[in-house]
Amino acid sequence: MLYQSKQLGLEAEWSNVKKSYAAANRLCGDIPKVTPSSKVVGDLAQFMVANGLTEKDVHDQAETLNFPTSVVEYFQGYLGVPPHGFPEPLRSKIIKGRTIGGTDSTSFSGRPGAELPPVDFGSVKKTLTEKWGGIVRDCDVMSSVMYPAVFEDWLEKRVEFGKSAVQNLPTRNFIRGMERDEEIVVPVSDGLDLTVKLINVGEPDSEGLVTVDFELNGSSRRIRVKDASAESTTVTREKAKEGVVGHVGASMQSVVVETRVRSGDEVKAGDPLVVLSAMKMETLVTAPKDGKVEMVYVTDGDAVAQGDLLVIIE
Repeated sequence: MLYQSKQLGLEAEWSNVKKSYAAANRLCGDIPKVTPSSKVVGDLAQFMVANGLTEKDVHDQAETLNFPTSVVEYFQGYLGVPPHGFPEPLRSKIIKGRTIGGTDSTSFSGRPGAELPPVDFGSVKKTLTEKWGGIVRDCDVMSSVMYPAVFEDWLEKRVEFGKSAVQNLPTRNFIRGMERDEEIVVPVSDGLDLTVKLINVGEPDSEGLVTVDFELNGSSRRIRVKDASAESTTVTREKAKEGVVGHVGASMQSVVVETRVRSGDEVKAGDPLVVLSAMKMETLVTAPKDGKVEMVYVTDGDAVAQGDLLVIIE
């Protein structure tokens, strides 16, 4: 969770994140914390810190806050019913107007798995084989059924970077790269490991290329690679105005996954506007009131900071 907080820009607020974790746990009903319920509590805690919310604020503003999707789905019953039930009236406030996909209901009435349609595993395996080729294992089929978006992203990364890079690189190095003088061991196959040590990363030249010096199994190597950050520029975005209901801002530092409205669209309170994602914490930003979309300020792939203006509703 500390690593996730760092990626969300909350490293300096770590002590507050830990305190908010206790508050988030109470808000969820003091639940047993195992994956994925522990993620729900952690997502809520970081959401509270990022938005400066107290436990009382969450209770008071629950009907208008754009909670992380994991939190909304928890209160809808996606993980089942907690031992002591859901805390009310908080639950009713959070799920109000948020229906479960393909239904008119805002929550499951019992065990969510009991309401799922049967799965044709053979058909899923055939589809995966046709799209991705190779040998599709039973565990791949189950991963695709349970976590379709995550599994699809994993396969895309395997195609882009290679199987060994995705499966064998340490997670932190895969996400953030290596530090100077850092040494890691990458298993390639049974009995074959690659020892990689980063020596130096140069400055971008006029073409945006950097020279990278490293050691591979003790031998010095040098390559030149494109530095994507060399072309990036800092974008200063307009902030959503506090107290103006039609100004819809980002609840956390994140990336725009999908915009679901255009200028001129008529929306009702609770309609989805934008999907944000930060370290696998997805948030569905919804309309705070009925009205007409005056302007959409972001597009898919944009990086936004907490409070950045996303949409204005007249």
